[in-house]
Amino acid sequence: MTNHADAQVHKIQAAVLRTKGGPLNIESLELEGPRDDEVLVRLVATGICRTDIHMCDHWDEGADPVVLGHEGAGVVAQAGKSVKGVRRGDRVVLSYQSCGRCRHCRRGHPPDCEHFYEANFGFRRLDGSNALHRSGVRGHFFGQSSFATHALATARNLVKVPKDLRLEVLAPLGCGLQTGAGTVMNSLKVASGSSIAIFGTGAVGLAAVMAARIVGADPIIGVDINPVRLELALELGATHAIDNSHEAVASRIAAITGGGVDYVLEITGNRKMYQLATEVLNPRGTVAIFTGATGTKSLPGGRKTLGIIEGDAVPQLFIPKLIALYQAGQFPFDRLVKFYDFSEINQAIADARRGETVKPVLRISEP
Repeated sequence: MTNHADAQVHKIQAAVLRTKGGPLNIESLELEGPRDDEVLVRLVATGICRTDIHMCDHWDEGADPVVLGHEGAGVVAQAGKSVKGVRRGDRVVLSYQSCGRCRHCRRGHPPDCEHFYEANFGFRRLDGSNALHRSGVRGHFFGQSSFATHALATARNLVKVPKDLRLEVLAPLGCGLQTGAGTVMNSLKVASGSSIAIFGTGAVGLAAVMAARIVGADPIIGVDINPVRLELALELGATHAIDNSHEAVASRIAAITGGGVDYVLEITGNRKMYQLATEVLNPRGTVAIFTGATGTKSLPGGRKTLGIIEGDAVPQLFIPKLIALYQAGQFPFDRLVKFYDFSEINQAIADARRGETVKPVLRISEP
């Protein structure tokens, strides 16, 4: 990395999206910063989330090229003058960004940040600037853009983690796993003995399965069309698995429960599956949906839908909780992970699209 007298400029490598759907090309870029309130992180690893793939597939080719990635983990290379609580050499996991100033942030609930969309999907800082502008590329995705050797973050979207744990294992905690587990533990506050069905047993769904087992839900029903993932769901805590490619979900749930379920996590985003979720719900039950918007919608019989963002998790509180559960052997999320070299990013995305890999993690550098 090199510094210039007028502004710090760091030579980095990053996977750049220039064509809708990919491939992503690893290029040399210039990254400015960190500013006084920012932290420069040397990335060791990053998870690949379905949101990254969705952005790749739906990116507007008329826009500037972008750097995606939002499940980074690495080592602090430099901290700005006003940053407290972290210093050079600290090991960190990166999560979503928030403004830190709005009423929701001040009340300790950053998932409801009034500037959540701009901070995470605006591909710029909240003041409109872009630290990759010298290269004609946009970054700051989820306040990080972790498909790179280095990223900028703030104290609001990084979490210090123990030095004795492997950063490449911890990387996925920043989004998908936090969302799945947080939906069960924080958003829905599922109680022991409650019945739950999880439609979609990818990374988010399997994290929810593990969390449901931890809180004592019963039964825990995994629903998917991928038999390998359903088998993994059973190993991780699901009491039943339904392959909806050839099984009638509603009748199977009725046979298992004698009626319906108290909660459904509808993670597939399929409209028919959402309709099915409302049909198998007990009176006063809740369907959790993952559409990028919060809020509730009333349904007949006192039922409701609840929009989920990041599992209502405060990263600095919830990620350490998940790490403690992992260390205790109760949240073995490492079983979802398959590692790839950074240069294999397009293969990793392809494997995830096909459902062959639950949670791809890119190894970027040595710890």
